[in-house]
Amino acid sequence: MPNALATFALILWPLAAAFAFRALPMGRAIVFCVLVAYLFLPPPPAGFDFPLLPPLDKDTIPNLVLVAFVLIASRGRIAWWPTSRMARLLVVVFVLSPLTTVLTNPDPAFYGRVGLPGLRLREAFALCLQQALFITPFLLARHYLSREGDQRDILWALFIAGLAYSLPMLVEIRLSPQLNNWIYGYYQANFSQTIRFGGYRPVVFLYHGIWVAFFAMTAALAAVALARGETRGRRQIAFAALYLLAVLILSKSTGAIIYALALVPLVAFLSRRLQLAAAVVLAALALGYPALKRADLVPQDRMVAAAEILDAERANSLRFRFDQEDILLDRADERPLFGWGSWWRNHILDPVTGSIRTITDGRWIIVIGTFGWFGFLAAFGLLTLPIFLLWWRALRTGEPPGPWIGPMALMLAVNAVDLIPNATITPITWLLAGATLGYAERFVPRRHTVIAPLRPVL
Repeated sequence: MPNALATFALILWPLAAAFAFRALPMGRAIVFCVLVAYLFLPPPPAGFDFPLLPPLDKDTIPNLVLVAFVLIASRGRIAWWPTSRMARLLVVVFVLSPLTTVLTNPDPAFYGRVGLPGLRLREAFALCLQQALFITPFLLARHYLSREGDQRDILWALFIAGLAYSLPMLVEIRLSPQLNNWIYGYYQANFSQTIRFGGYRPVVFLYHGIWVAFFAMTAALAAVALARGETRGRRQIAFAALYLLAVLILSKSTGAIIYALALVPLVAFLSRRLQLAAAVVLAALALGYPALKRADLVPQDRMVAAAEILDAERANSLRFRFDQEDILLDRADERPLFGWGSWWRNHILDPVTGSIRTITDGRWIIVIGTFGWFGFLAAFGLLTLPIFLLWWRALRTGEPPGPWIGPMALMLAVNAVDLIPNATITPITWLLAGATLGYAERFVPRRHTVIAPLRPVL
């Protein structure tokens, strides 16, 4: 169970946020609060559970504090709504989809002799509020982090945070994941899952070793982008990028290592247009995967066979995930539009003991099972729309975007792809999505901002 320090860390977080907003400009303060809270606050089950409210924990308290301080600092003058009509629609559906889910699930869900209660209207308020808090970094980043200088700040913040986080990661790689237990008094993950290839995967203060490795990969990509784009200290940044990649390899997460092998060359060598095109392909894959899966167009057997070449254990894990996805998709098909809602109603339960017999690894299947296809399109639409919108505007104008947005779009796109096998959606994900959308909405090439001279008539 979490100790008193875990509780105090959550209670005292507003003081850290107040320091950030007092010492830093608005945009940098938002980035600081998102990163530090995500990386260092105690993860669930530490938190507070009040009636009629979503759980107040690492996922919600920092966002609630962010809203309060931004409203105070801006005196309420902030444009919450995106200018893109599609983005506005997706925000509304994302926040309000739990209401339709609750209204369509008043009946109990039975599994033999075991039953789960139907959803009550009062639960819709907590679920809608939780959804609104989840996308707070998205809405704030769209407004305050939409310029090229802001994108550079985000990359530098990820890079510096990656260097800082590498130290506790190395401690846990050597000694086993103990920091959360030593400091906050509990293990937040199954310890057996931290053992890999004769060593340990670090967890630090996140939810699982997969989350830590994915963050290390993101920080390494930020370092590569800075090493390419900065005019000063490029050699030092390049060496730091190699160091972060080495820490990533030591983290022993196959997926994150594969992402790094694929994306580092793209960030280091591809032009801005090609980087954006690659991000579009990845975003389309993430958005279209459920439909491909439902149509039996995913080459599962080939993917498992390829995984067996690397490691038989990883191949078995991949096969297990595919099988679970099939079972959970069949369950979701019983309530396809708005899903089954909360209380594990989207799972298959043992009809005698009531224990959960299915496992939801990928975020996409969690969202479809819980909030249906409407909820999926809203969530994944908000994550991928910024990439599509930026690509479309760059294509129409014929001018490439700024130097930093390509790597950020790739980071966002690969995070969307990782939501197929995993559930690694974090405040950093929403921050990148909001900053990308804000830049896409205001993307007007320089040549279109200057009045063209009169052309002679021939």
